[in-house]
Amino acid sequence: MVAKIIDGRKIAEEFKKKLLRAAKELEKETGIKPGLAALRIGENSASQLYVQLKGAQARDLGFHFEEHIFPAWVSLDILESKIKELNQSPFIHGILIQLPLPSQLDKFYLLSLIDPLKDVDGLHPLNAGKLFQGIPGGMIPCTPLGCRALIKTVHESLEGLNVGVIGCSLLVGRPMALLMLQQNCTVWMAHSKTRDLPSLCEMADILIVAIGNPRFIQGDWIQKGATVIDVGINRLPTGNFVGDVDFMTARDRAGAITPVPGGVGPMTVAYLLHNTLEAAFRYAKKPFSF
Repeated sequence: MVAKIIDGRKIAEEFKKKLLRAAKELEKETGIKPGLAALRIGENSASQLYVQLKGAQARDLGFHFEEHIFPAWVSLDILESKIKELNQSPFIHGILIQLPLPSQLDKFYLLSLIDPLKDVDGLHPLNAGKLFQGIPGGMIPCTPLGCRALIKTVHESLEGLNVGVIGCSLLVGRPMALLMLQQNCTVWMAHSKTRDLPSLCEMADILIVAIGNPRFIQGDWIQKGATVIDVGINRLPTGNFVGDVDFMTARDRAGAITPVPGGVGPMTVAYLLHNTLEAAFRYAKKPFSF
């Protein structure tokens, strides 16, 4: 068996065409152009590239995009003032703070300052709480939304499936598990320190891996025919990028698998744009269904 490759780039491009049409309709009917603002603090080169990518794709859909850059030693007062300004701006519907932050800054405090209605990363405590309690209407983190969309290209129904989520981060692992519970899956969570992880992995009909450890999950750990969603992206000394799953061995056992790069990453950006568009529709008091 050779796994079906889940082409995240292709799926994301088709999804963005729908977003583009909806954005054009919104602007035509209301004059409102979706607006996204990114705050980047410090000189992290990866963060710089990620923000540039998000900005380019936002502009491709006709969104207004702003990048606000601050030195690593920026004062808390300045950041508080900028977030307050963006919260009040009628031209900005989505705000993100690019992580990671310099060590002296409290990311939880800064994220809590964002208007929950503009929190397109879904990390404000109010949005996280809504997801935990199953209350509709909150913003959901982009990567789990993208992963769920990829999974649904393989499985028409998720009810009753055994889903393993490896990684417990606030951005991916925890919200991913909650989304799968909402689909009536049987969900378990693990991490790199979990005992007898191979035996657990072999139980999973769907395995979602986000631990930031290159090629950690081996092919012979995977249930034959399982769907594998590899969220990890790790740069090797050679300059090549690999995921958290050993792709070459996993593809011989999995039924479907995401590549790295070209799997989850494009869907994460697509759902950032989705969340921004949703926020703009809410601002316009227009129904939004995607």
